Amino acid sequence: MEVSIIVPVFNEEEALPSLEAELDSVMQTLPENSEVVLVDDGSTDRSFEILAGLVKRRRWAKVVRLKTNFGQTQAMAAGIDTAKGRVLVCLDADLQNDPQDIPRLLDKMEMGYDIVSGWRAQRKDKFLTRRLPSICANWIIGRLTGVRIHDYGCSLKAYDAQIMKSLHLYSDMHRFLPALAWKCGARVTEIKVNHRPRIYGTSKYGLSRVFKVIADLFVIKMVVDFSSRPAHYFAIFGCMFLSVGVVVAFFLIWNMMADYRTNVVLPAVLILMLVTALYFFLLGTLGDLIVRVGNHDAAEYARSTVVEIA
Repeated sequence: MEVSIIVPVFNEEEALPSLEAELDSVMQTLPENSEVVLVDDGSTDRSFEILAGLVKRRRWAKVVRLKTNFGQTQAMAAGIDTAKGRVLVCLDADLQNDPQDIPRLLDKMEMGYDIVSGWRAQRKDKFLTRRLPSICANWIIGRLTGVRIHDYGCSLKAYDAQIMKSLHLYSDMHRFLPALAWKCGARVTEIKVNHRPRIYGTSKYGLSRVFKVIADLFVIKMVVDFSSRPAHYFAIFGCMFLSVGVVVAFFLIWNMMADYRTNVVLPAVLILMLVTALYFFLLGTLGDLIVRVGNHDAAEYARSTVVEIA
């Protein structure tokens, strides 16, 4: 299997006939043994019935049905587990992504990249509720992870299958895949892709997802920078509380030397800061022990892909 196109589907019955036609057009240009894995993420409309009929008509189609709506990340993970291709391409089912961009992503992959991300340079969404939050989020994610691409939120991306199958996806981690894969040594780039206005259905996302993305971002920051050395991560917080404790201790000693009356507040704050700092240092030590005993670092992937040249 050469290429596997993964399409999460949730309540997209109106868009599926047009999506089928566009995917069939693209599949004519791909290697004969390529496939499309359509993942029904617990749709409550007629999406699954339409997909079941699509499988009978198209030899390249395969359908995975989830028992309930788990979310886009889990749907993508199910598609990745099912896919057989050496290159995985993900796109949305709402027709805002253009399947005709898939060959361009694959051509870029042939230049030696492991991930090619789509960049919706001319995005057809509302500015205040969709584009502006996305611009801010992409800038923050790029600064924190070190992987500077313009559009983390674009679902249209091509991935090396070996890397993707080694990653554990949960929550809304699908948008952070370039950063997670970069941690494993992946070479990441991006190209501009076509983005079309939504014709069918309504968006499954809104401003409410901002808080979830922020929470996931802190986790990603730790995974990217400190997954193999958690003691360093917790030591940052420990040093912060220890620094505050040192400042409080200075004022406490200064008050005692100046013969000022010292109340219980400063000693209590000093003890709290020192105990909290100790807590974070011990937590970092425990994290290091867990990593050493029951986990593996990104170097394991690098070791497994060493190629000897005679």
